[in-house]
Amino acid sequence: MPIETIYGQLKGLKASQIKPLQRLYQQRIPSDCLTTFEFAQRLAAISTDIQQPVCAYLNRRGQVIRVGVGTLSQTQIPPLELPRYGAERLCGIRCIATQLHDDAPKQSCLTTMAVQRLDALVTLTLTGKGFQRRGGGVTGYVKETYLVHLIPQGDLQTENPHCWEVSSPMSLEVIAEQDFLDLVEGLEEEFRREYLGWEVDTARDRVLAIGLITDKMTPQQSEDRLAELTRLIDTAGGKVLQSIQQKRARPHPQTVVGTGKVQEIALAVQMIGANLVAFDRDLSPAQVRNLETQIGTRVVDRTEVILDIFAQRAQSRAGKLQVELAQLEYMLPRLTGRGQAMSRLGGGIGTRGPGETKLETERRSIQRRLTRLQQEVNQLQAHRARLRQQRQKKDVPSVAIVGYTNAGKSTLINALTNAEVYAEDKLFATLDPTTRRLALTHAVTGEPLNALLTDTVGFIQELPPPLVDAFRATLEEVTEADALLHVVDLSHPAWQTHIRSVMTILSEMPIAPGPVLVAFNKIDRADAKFFEIAKEEYPLAVFISASQRLGLDTLRQKLAQLVHYSTASS
Repeated sequence: MPIETIYGQLKGLKASQIKPLQRLYQQRIPSDCLTTFEFAQRLAAISTDIQQPVCAYLNRRGQVIRVGVGTLSQTQIPPLELPRYGAERLCGIRCIATQLHDDAPKQSCLTTMAVQRLDALVTLTLTGKGFQRRGGGVTGYVKETYLVHLIPQGDLQTENPHCWEVSSPMSLEVIAEQDFLDLVEGLEEEFRREYLGWEVDTARDRVLAIGLITDKMTPQQSEDRLAELTRLIDTAGGKVLQSIQQKRARPHPQTVVGTGKVQEIALAVQMIGANLVAFDRDLSPAQVRNLETQIGTRVVDRTEVILDIFAQRAQSRAGKLQVELAQLEYMLPRLTGRGQAMSRLGGGIGTRGPGETKLETERRSIQRRLTRLQQEVNQLQAHRARLRQQRQKKDVPSVAIVGYTNAGKSTLINALTNAEVYAEDKLFATLDPTTRRLALTHAVTGEPLNALLTDTVGFIQELPPPLVDAFRATLEEVTEADALLHVVDLSHPAWQTHIRSVMTILSEMPIAPGPVLVAFNKIDRADAKFFEIAKEEYPLAVFISASQRLGLDTLRQKLAQLVHYSTASS
């Protein structure tokens, strides 16, 4: 764009009216002045002539860097084009704006100012025409002025922050005498003190979490989803600074949440210094692009957070292969619009030959990598199938531990087999299946019985399809097992939802899994009322605490009965 570009509402303007607007780019005011008397009157004269508001944006050197016709929201600098210094700094740009009414700046104007994190906003109210001297000539167009600037919020969790200060109406002469640099330096010093008080770890992503409550959800379900997103972000290494929810009948097709809520999110990002916005649901590529354009920072969905966790947690070559496959499958449809040129391939004159764009090159590269990864995963799948066949030839029964993520599956296999499987109070601590030998007593003969116990990747509600596809070799350990041990975290308020999520995933397996024994874990931390509900709904279940080794003998007996039943009936 040439420097003389005029933004905003230009329809109906004549060339003779646009010229004075373009000449504003040649103006420069002293760096320590908010505005000068002459510049403000010039801006007001142009606005009076075209009968529309005019906004001029200046940097701290006093240079005009953007001129627009319309209100502040109609002429604002796109968030992605703004300098980003964090919550302790302002953006380094101020705006001198005219308005055709005498009132104080409207709420929409103040919100737009805060979203852009402007150094200051000077609003000029106009007389409607210039004052006339007796001897002729015009002396002024500005009636009165307002000065607006941000102030420290004080609390990251404030629901409706009044994060700006609007002055009482004052004369243009008073505004022109204000020391701009002194004002900005004082404000930024306050922001720095406030920011240090928040104790935000700058090494971690600073996240704003967004939840959507639809007609199909109960308030408790929405709270559980948002709480789970917070756990996922924490596991991925981020920190949720604030959460925002909106209730809508259905997600907005373009931005998930409504237009006003997008503006609120953009404001919150600026106020708390967030560098990432995470949604509690999957987003389409178009929705991500629209949100990033309007909010001005990176936007991720639930699937991307889970994929990031998997990328950090994968240890074995097999796990890393499957994670990379899932990430590339997720990334491929999201290449378009990420700042790359559109593909020129597609047929027709001028579209063939060596004129391949960077986007198409990346797409081809990813497709080739996907093909190679798919072949390697297929080989892995075949290798695991051979291992399972060898185990089956030895007539060793197998039990797969399944359950919601962080239900305590790895802790349980360690307690039962004295293994040293990695276990941590984090979501998706286990990605690679681990098989250990479990000593049991035959349910009928009383003789010693060996079984194989396999720890599997944790499930989660609405498990992303790329992960289901990529981890099919792991999930086949479930379908090929003689029996399943379904571990449930009874201390979690949403344990019933977790059971339904796991059973839904199991029901979608290509091969029906074997019989299932439900084991309610973490009984040492569970609410008493959950005990009563669980005993009533699942009378055949066993109640244990893997970390405290409670109920393990009963669990072994139940497992022996389950193995005997499953192998006898097959």
